[in-house]
Amino acid sequence: MRLDFLSFIGILIAFLAVLGGNWLEGGHIDSLVNGPAMVIVTGGTIGAILLQTPVPVFLHALRLSARVFLPARLDMPVTIEKLVTWSNIARKEGLLGLESIADEEQDPFIRKGMQLLVDGSEPEALRDILEMEVDASEQHDIQASKVFEGMGGYSPTIGIIGAVMGLIHVMQNLADPSKLGSGIATAFVATIYGVGLANLFLLPIAAKLKTQSENIAKFREMVIEGVIGIAEGDNPRSIETKLKGFLQ
Repeated sequence: MRLDFLSFIGILIAFLAVLGGNWLEGGHIDSLVNGPAMVIVTGGTIGAILLQTPVPVFLHALRLSARVFLPARLDMPVTIEKLVTWSNIARKEGLLGLESIADEEQDPFIRKGMQLLVDGSEPEALRDILEMEVDASEQHDIQASKVFEGMGGYSPTIGIIGAVMGLIHVMQNLADPSKLGSGIATAFVATIYGVGLANLFLLPIAAKLKTQSENIAKFREMVIEGVIGIAEGDNPRSIETKLKGFLQ
């Protein structure tokens, strides 16, 4: 895996845009810091998503969030070269010639496909098994991304709840001007927290995880086509031409 610097740059730009805009308008960072508003928005958002999400899906979403900064490494050109090389070996030595290669392969999905190939699975059965795993894995990852998407939907609404609570506090203390400031601050800052958290972090994270899930599925579909080509004894040149279509 390698770091995705665009994610770090995006977060940095988002913070600088908000804080810089506030500074240009003559505001101070202290005006955007409000403990009660933060508790209302973060606590309410987490509580709502926990109510909505099964425990295994929520835990998977937490694990998957690392992909925002450490995406899965999918080197398609290198994998195509490997599959073409394995095809040549299979044509010369038979499928059993791939047994040692299958045992040494680092990618679990490729290793599984190669082991099924070496075991003599029929091409159609091989395709069914691998495609079922691709579909199941993609759906599992999409469910995890929907956790962040759901949080992005709840967060602005929770921010409005915080704003209303702040205004209630203001209305209850109209006779005491010294208490009006904190209530008004909570009202407006809670809205900023809710909308900002959703649109600057949660929804972009959800979209990025979906994209990465689609990329992984595409990579694995390419692997399936390569393994099936080897199983059917296709010409290595034909396999290479077919697989390069996935690079578009």
